[in-house]
Amino acid sequence: MDIVYCKRYRMEIDLVGRSFPAEAIPGYSFLQWDPTLLGAFAEAKYVSFRDEVDANVFPCLGKRAGCRRLMDEISHKSGFLPKATWLAVYHRDDRSEEYCGTIQGVRDRWGKGLVQNLAVTPDHRYAGLGSSLLFRSLEGFRSVGATRASLEVTALNDGAIRLYRRHGFTTVKTVFRVVEKPA
Repeated sequence: MDIVYCKRYRMEIDLVGRSFPAEAIPGYSFLQWDPTLLGAFAEAKYVSFRDEVDANVFPCLGKRAGCRRLMDEISHKSGFLPKATWLAVYHRDDRSEEYCGTIQGVRDRWGKGLVQNLAVTPDHRYAGLGSSLLFRSLEGFRSVGATRASLEVTALNDGAIRLYRRHGFTTVKTVFRVVEKPA
């Protein structure tokens, strides 16, 4: 088995004295966590990650069943925060809907907010959904008294890193994850 090391950044933001206004985006709405939407959260996660580098780092992200299992596991963590867990919905002209983005939030045992899997499907990137989902999650952390939030991001994910830095996250640590080299 060949292995490679994937470089990831741990990034943090101070939530004290800040607000994160999530502006409306025409054609989209946002749903806070509801267990009946687990499948929709999982599908948005799968479509967002299936062809991305993170699916190599975390193979479950490249499979529908893996994303469903991951969403189920996250939603059952002791620190899971429904107020920091959101689903983006696109409203088509024909009145149908498409789940197109997701973010999950967990609070660790020290009270820090942990962003889990911010994801936007390829057809809906660059519309402001990443920022809007992030802001909703950060406000969810603030609403339960968290003073800091953190996340990890793959170093090759330039777009995500730019998004996080633009909104005040700083890199606090570089970590390496062992990954099986794709065949």
